[in-house]
Amino acid sequence: MGSYMDENIIGEDDIPTYAASLLVPNVQEMVRKNPLEVPQRYIRTQEDVAKINCILSPEIPTIDLSSLLGGCRDELEKLHEACQDWGFFQVVNHGMPRQVMRAMNEVTAQFFDLPLEEKNKLSMPSDDIQGYGHAYVVSEDQKLDWSDALILIIYPNHFRRLKYWPTSPEHFRETLESYSSEIRRIGDELMGSVALTMGLDKDAMLKLHGDLLQALRVNYYPTCQKPDEVVGVSPHSDTSIITILLQSDETEGLQIQHDGMWIPVKPIPDALVVNVGDVLEIWTNGKYKSIEHRVVTNEKKPRISLASFIAPLDDMEIEPLDHMVDQERPCKMYKKVKYGEYLRHSMNRKMEGKAHTQMAKA
Repeated sequence: MGSYMDENIIGEDDIPTYAASLLVPNVQEMVRKNPLEVPQRYIRTQEDVAKINCILSPEIPTIDLSSLLGGCRDELEKLHEACQDWGFFQVVNHGMPRQVMRAMNEVTAQFFDLPLEEKNKLSMPSDDIQGYGHAYVVSEDQKLDWSDALILIIYPNHFRRLKYWPTSPEHFRETLESYSSEIRRIGDELMGSVALTMGLDKDAMLKLHGDLLQALRVNYYPTCQKPDEVVGVSPHSDTSIITILLQSDETEGLQIQHDGMWIPVKPIPDALVVNVGDVLEIWTNGKYKSIEHRVVTNEKKPRISLASFIAPLDDMEIEPLDHMVDQERPCKMYKKVKYGEYLRHSMNRKMEGKAHTQMAKA
């Protein structure tokens, strides 16, 4: 896998850029200065607010990765049903040491506790999303999300822009390296199992996508005095193959769209939340669903989450696999698109549900 110390094998000019985002206020600092203020640019319309309240509902499926890797057919069927019916599931017994997760949570919390001037040393450049700031802000009149973010490319190693990797707190980089290595292993194991549910060989998906892009988005959601009038992250689906999320064990925030309702993803201690991305939906011709999801805020406690996106590289072409065009779905629902173009199309617009997927519709 290499080390973050070995990153000078290609020049900065050879590392791809992804999308520009307009400069907007830092929400954490805004709350620090005046916790009662919620600027109008963050207040959603009545139509949006009406959708904020979710109802009591069943919990999303839970998958035991140890049983899955042990060849349990029942667990494999549960995975298939989770991808098909929910697009989201929580993973337990995944093998990531508890101390690695705890350490990652601690260093990210310490990073966001730094003075703003320290964090701003890692501010995103004008043409890319690696660094500290906000993504998907494309117009001056756009409603803003109640959150700040640190976004980093982890793999391939030579895509890393190390000048945006925090050096404070002291062990941030080493901790991130350990955590991301575990995420890569878990991602490979999950994709091997998903390949089996799709009727492929276990290593078929790894052969299909070749080398992988793995990006990390660390989200910080400050408290808000009007939590029912703002959104932490706007409704969207992910452009990834799969996304693996480490969320707070204590504070809810993530909600998913299911049967026309917003369902809260209740934290399970030490579990990881996994969701199907657009690429997997395209490969399966819509059989597996990349689900619209969002994040809400609360008045009492800030919340941090870490989303790892596993995706193809830019030059890969994605389209429905031949055997996924069957009697149930006799026509291709998606056309062939180059992944890099699809990704940038999504990132150069505001988050707006699944509107960005129209680019790939047949």
